[in-house]
Formats: sequence, structure tokens, C-alpha cells
Amino acid sequence: MALLTIGDIAPDFEVETTEGFIHFHEWIGDGYAVIFSHPKDFTPVCTTELGYMAGLKPEFDKRNCKIIGLSVDPIDDHIMWSKDIKVATGHAPNYPLIGDKELMVAKAFGMLPKDSGVTSEGRTPIDNQTVRTVFVIGPDKIIKLALTYPMSTGRNFDEILRALDSIQLTAKHQVATPVNWSQGEDVIIVPAISDTEARKKYPGGWGGPLSYIRTVPAPKD
Repeated sequence: MALLTIGDIAPDFEVETTEGFIHFHEWIGDGYAVIFSHPKDFTPVCTTELGYMAGLKPEFDKRNCKIIGLSVDPIDDHIMWSKDIKVATGHAPNYPLIGDKELMVAKAFGMLPKDSGVTSEGRTPIDNQTVRTVFVIGPDKIIKLALTYPMSTGRNFDEILRALDSIQLTAKHQVATPVNWSQGEDVIIVPAISDTEARKKYPGGWGGPLSYIRTVPAPKD
């Protein structure tokens, strides 16, 4: 099975987490969700990532976006790992961590092939190195972003937050964001909106270096 990507429906499942059993789609509810995966507990790069995300969680909360981690190990290991994460980063995970010891969720998202077996026991981080993807899922349960990193490269979760801002802006206002965009900077009217429609929406007109790059100030919520 290929890795799920933008436009795919996120799989639904019932699974045990460090905060109890959840039904994934129900847990997401009517907001957004970020699920980020790890090949093994007690791995150095992932330890730093989980702690950083705990510190960043209030920013995701402001955007009506839940956070959930996944690692290919049992819940008991996750609980012990959380203590190390606190020591290393100053933040223990304040969001659920999925215990994917049967590889069910990793396979459902296409991060591991179907023939990977049915247990995490005996598997090394290298065996699970493809379980390093961040998915952003919308209220419609459709994947909006999928980004995979190698085990040796720590993920930039500030970038995930920036991408979430862009995704939510597009959903609400039919605008796109240019390269290196940050909150408050000019945005681009999406090509799906004709000039006629755009004039109604933006009577003051727009700028831009080319006719198809129609820039306007970022909409105010």
C-alpha cells in the first residue's frame, strides 16, 4: 500500500493511547488534527520532537487543531519514554500517544507495507524508518498535508504550524500563500476564482507581478 497523501481520506480506527482508547474520527471532531509518527520509542531525534510539540501545543489549540503522536511500541514504553522526554526538553507530552504495537495504524496510513508482520517486537528503528510522517487532517477527515522526514533530520514543527495557518486561510477565504509566507503578509487569490468574481470580492483590486499572481492583503478574521 502506498503512503496516503493529500486528498486521501484519513483512515478511521479505534486504538489505545496514553490517554485511553479513542475512535480516531470522533476524536478529531469538527476541527483539525496533526498526527506525527515515530519508528521507535527512546530514539534521540524523536525525543526532542515530542517535547517540542508539547511546548507548541497551545498554538495548535488556538487554531482548533488537536495533536496526536504515534510510535511503533506499546503504551507502557510510551509512558516511560515520556519521563525521558521531560528530562531532555522540559516538556512531557501533553497530548495522546498511540501505541501501535500491532502496526495497525502505520499500515493503515501506508507508512509500512502490509507484509511487515503483526507486532513491533523485535523490530528496529531502521525496520520502521518510513514511520516518520506528519499528516494534517481537516474537519472533513481528508488529509491536507503529508510530509515525511528521514530519521536523522528533526522535523520543523513551526513550519507545520505555518502550513496549518495557510491551509485554514485557504479553506475560509479562497486564497493561497506565496513562498515563505508568514501570518499577516499578503496572499494570492486562488486561480479558481475568475477576475470577475475577484472584483466582487476585492473591489479595491489587487497587485502582483503577473496577471495570474493576484496579491491582496491577508483577510482579517
